Amino acid sequence: MPDATSKPAAIAQGLTAPQTAHLQELSTLELAQALAARLTLTDMDWHRLKSNRKVRASEQAAAALVFLLKDQPEEALARFRQAAGWLDRSVSAPPCPTHGHRPASYPPSSDSEV
Repeated sequence: MPDATSKPAAIAQGLTAPQTAHLQELSTLELAQALAARLTLTDMDWHRLKSNRKVRASEQAAAALVFLLKDQPEEALARFRQAAGWLDRSVSAPPCPTHGHRPASYPPSSDSEV
C-alpha cells in the first residue's frame, strides 16, 4: 500500500519534466500571478464567459492565491468567498456596463430646452 507521501512526490516529480523545467526558475508568487493573468477574462471574452461559473470561480481563486502569497489574507479571503459564491450559485454576473444604459441626458427632461 503506498504511503501518503507517494502521490505528492509523483506530482512534484512530474513538475520537473523537460517541458516544465523553466517553471522552476519562477517564484511561487510569479507562478500565481501568471495563472491569475491567464485566467482573467479579457474584454473580448467577458460577454461570452461572464456567466460561466467554472471560469469565474477559477478567476477569483487565482486572484485569491496571489493575495494570499502577498500576505494579504483579508483580500484573499474575499476572493475565495467570491469563488465559492460562483460555485454555490449565490453570485451572478452583473449586467454589461456598456449595454442597456442611456446617457444621463436621455430622455430629455421636461424642463430642458430642446
